[in-house]
Amino acid sequence: MTAPLASVLFVCVHNAGRSQMAAGFLSHLAGDRIEVRSAGSVPGDQVNPSAVEAMREVGVDISAQKPKVLTTEAVQASDYVITMGCGDACPIFPGKKYLDWALEDPAGQGVEAVRPIRDEIKGLIEGLIAEIDAKQEA
Repeated sequence: MTAPLASVLFVCVHNAGRSQMAAGFLSHLAGDRIEVRSAGSVPGDQVNPSAVEAMREVGVDISAQKPKVLTTEAVQASDYVITMGCGDACPIFPGKKYLDWALEDPAGQGVEAVRPIRDEIKGLIEGLIAEIDAKQEA
């Protein structure tokens, strides 16, 4: 088993929707090549059922995931830290690549409203994988 090319941490406030969908897509599309973490500054009780359903529609199962609290250690252990609307709650460490993805919050929305957010996340993830792969080839 080779070491992952990079590790990525997705952070949103509740770690229940956007960050879980992003982590699900990255694990699904990159497999073991990229280490994936997600966390929230104020984690929710459960993953958003609409997010779970929207992901199931595209063949990605995130139903077993649980919201996790954001720790300093998780940030320090990651090469990429991708925030989704958590603003100042995300700690900043030198030497990390920070990306802020402005995505609508799916909290409290039905599957119909979550689908476009899911599709936008998938496109962002595909771009991220391409960027990480390109770095390896450079």
